[in-house]
Amino acid sequence: MDKHYLSALFSPRSIVVFAGEPDLPEQQTSMAKVLTEQLNNTGFKGNIAYLSISMTGTLGDLASSRADLAIIALPTTQLSDALEVVGRIQCKAAIILSHGVDATLANTLHQIAKQHGIYLLGPNCMGFQRPKDLLNASALGRLARPGGIAIVSQSAALASSVLDWSSKSGVGFSAVISLGANTAVDVAQVLDYLAEDRHTQSIIVYLEGIRNARRFMSSLRAAANAKPVIVLKAGRKPEGSSMALTHSGNIVGSDAIFDAALQRAGAVRVHSLVQLFAAAKCLSARYLPVGRRLAIISNGGGPAVLAADAVNEFGLQLALLPSAAATQLATQLSPLASVKDILDLGQEADAEQFRAAIKACAQTSDVDGILVILSPTPGIDTGTIAQALADEQPGVGKPLISCWMGDEQVADARTILYRSGIPSFRTPEAAVDAFHHISLFHQNQQLLRQVPTPLTQLAKPDLEGARILIESVLAERRKILTEMESKALLSAFHIPVTKTILARSATEAMLVANQLTYPVALKIDSADITHKSDVQGVVLDVHNAAGVRDTWQDMLATVTRLRPDAKINGVTVQNMSGKPYGRELFIGVTTDELFGPVISFGAGGVMIDLITDRSTELPPLNLFLAQRLIDKVRSAEMLGAWRGAAPVNRDALEQILLRVSEMVCALPQLREMDINPVIVDEYGAVVVDARIVVDHAPAEPGNYQHLAISPYPSDKETEWPLRDGSRYIVRPLHPHDAEMLQELVRGLSPESRYFRFVSSMRELSDRMLAKFTLIDYDREMALVAIYPQRSVDEHGNIHETERIIGVSRYVTNPDKSTCEFSLLIADEFNGQGLGSRMMLSIIDVARSRGLSHIEGLVLSNNSGMLRLMRSLEFKILSYEEDPDFRLCVKSL
Repeated sequence: MDKHYLSALFSPRSIVVFAGEPDLPEQQTSMAKVLTEQLNNTGFKGNIAYLSISMTGTLGDLASSRADLAIIALPTTQLSDALEVVGRIQCKAAIILSHGVDATLANTLHQIAKQHGIYLLGPNCMGFQRPKDLLNASALGRLARPGGIAIVSQSAALASSVLDWSSKSGVGFSAVISLGANTAVDVAQVLDYLAEDRHTQSIIVYLEGIRNARRFMSSLRAAANAKPVIVLKAGRKPEGSSMALTHSGNIVGSDAIFDAALQRAGAVRVHSLVQLFAAAKCLSARYLPVGRRLAIISNGGGPAVLAADAVNEFGLQLALLPSAAATQLATQLSPLASVKDILDLGQEADAEQFRAAIKACAQTSDVDGILVILSPTPGIDTGTIAQALADEQPGVGKPLISCWMGDEQVADARTILYRSGIPSFRTPEAAVDAFHHISLFHQNQQLLRQVPTPLTQLAKPDLEGARILIESVLAERRKILTEMESKALLSAFHIPVTKTILARSATEAMLVANQLTYPVALKIDSADITHKSDVQGVVLDVHNAAGVRDTWQDMLATVTRLRPDAKINGVTVQNMSGKPYGRELFIGVTTDELFGPVISFGAGGVMIDLITDRSTELPPLNLFLAQRLIDKVRSAEMLGAWRGAAPVNRDALEQILLRVSEMVCALPQLREMDINPVIVDEYGAVVVDARIVVDHAPAEPGNYQHLAISPYPSDKETEWPLRDGSRYIVRPLHPHDAEMLQELVRGLSPESRYFRFVSSMRELSDRMLAKFTLIDYDREMALVAIYPQRSVDEHGNIHETERIIGVSRYVTNPDKSTCEFSLLIADEFNGQGLGSRMMLSIIDVARSRGLSHIEGLVLSNNSGMLRLMRSLEFKILSYEEDPDFRLCVKSL
């Protein structure tokens, strides 16, 4: 059951083709002609049969035509009939090579495919290529050369361009997949397949749009956890929305949100085709960087300085050799060479000197990547130096990138570099840019492994009170909360706010001000006025009652004159923040059409619309993500000691961000929010003003369906006893459990490992460990049993550690209604009821997610596991595809 459900589509053993009548080529479509030529000439080892949609015969005759994959390249009017035939001959997958199919016909084709259980790539796609299998099931032209990169493109023209470029660049592919408009098998499903494809080492995606953000994020996270993913997104929208009711909605654009989503998924985004091609070159190389330190080796100062400038511009680090290594290298170079920072070998450097510099960089851990720049000066043998790079490359152990400048004099040398798999660029800036993008992959892995809970470990918020407040506002057919309501909602989540009281007359305002103590601030209160300062609706530092009275009267008169249409509730009176040296910051929430809620942070105050200083992050947040959100903005620099003011209390600011994350997770009705400004100083933080917009939400509170990323399900944690009286915790697995899971597998007996993995392996591979520990709680669940252990060191000190003694998991099947389970128990804990408890716990989770059946394969000679399955009322069935297994099924 480990075989991917799209294997029939992308790794077929037999193919049937519907491309028109072979003896009437003039009636074939242009795609059919290209397809048949490529299928017949590429050497695919599987069986290929050509069929007609008018084929007749008995059911037995039809069944004999069955194949894994059907390829349809017919006129639009014949597509539905052809797909019906494909269904009758029981093909598992199909491709429709076509263009110009409208949404109505596409929907009809999707329904036919769904009715027959066919995984359909298309319509309006150009097919795919699998070079290692010599399979060209496309109309994209010649078969690409084999390699480790998979490219998934929603544009056939771009896929064709990449193939043409790669033929001269030495770049090969494991798969080239064209996804056109209206395809049934979408980019998320393809990413799922490529994440597990052993021939694919890295993935490049060209996107124009996505259908389901949560499913896309789920698949992208799974793929990026297994291998590097580079994304080029077209159709970037202008920032802001004319319909937004807050600063957040106006200043946070969809493109910034897409950037935040990709980073959180662990993928890397490029912004141009040039960058895409550059990244593809580097991904095709032998190694990927594990840091951002780039060493520059050159035979000329000018190009090296340009590269160093690019290093600084992209936020990389110029790698420096340790002093001992630099001293030793200097003895092998010309006296005119410099090894202080840039390794400038001099204009007359030969191949041996370049070789020595490369070895010095390769042998130190202070270097993450090496860029070799060569200027074709008179008398220099560029080919010999290129061959030196080719000879050294297998032993370097880190990215080796070249920049052979010029054209005619270095053409042959570039061929040597291409053939040896060394990425080569024409300019230093392009080479540094390429290293920058591939190095971002490992940086973004930190974000990928953040699995925060929807609620922090802080004091519990008043969720019921917050929901009642929102429901009362919506019941009044309002969407915008007043300032007092907004602050009440923030207070329900323990966010500190200034005390605020509404005054409906000048007299009330004076009484309120006297109670609050001076100085005070007065603000107009109207849901119709988004920006109070625009209508002179904010006055600060009022020091006496007469000032309050005069300010109230003047403000009402001015606002009424400037906004006669606005409904004015009165004027709020509140204390000044009491933070004369505080920094004014902004925290906002906006809701993206695709990705749902997004949290933004940056410089605040009245200049917020002009100061484009903001960062964005998808919820939920944890402390690491909150700190990163702050550090990404330029205004983070003023949070330290700043012009005589003491450093601010960053902890207080981080706690507010965590509380805002709680609000977003717990309240799906929350659509937009401004906290502007939040003032923070050395003593803490306080919210001075807030504006919140709510609306009815389809998602139920507590199920988190409104979030693009499923939070860690902390509500699934329970404690249970063992038969010996000790206790253990059952909780969902998270990425930090990787080492404990590996230790569990290492400690198993060979028989237990074979029963679980049907393999004699002694430990999990890095890819398996990543797959098992970074899971998407929306479509799978893994529960671990955590057992506390105490040990005494040689000094008599007691240390308590934790270990995993059991794992149960399920993965939802493609039908979204059933799931497949697995179970693993540490050998010394067998017979203590742990297996039953872990299975019952995972069954409860599957049932709560609305799944109908749970099933799994058990080896026929695993008598203990089969006995457990019977005790849990599973049906034990034979498994047709392999008699060595039994299929265990239970209705939920």
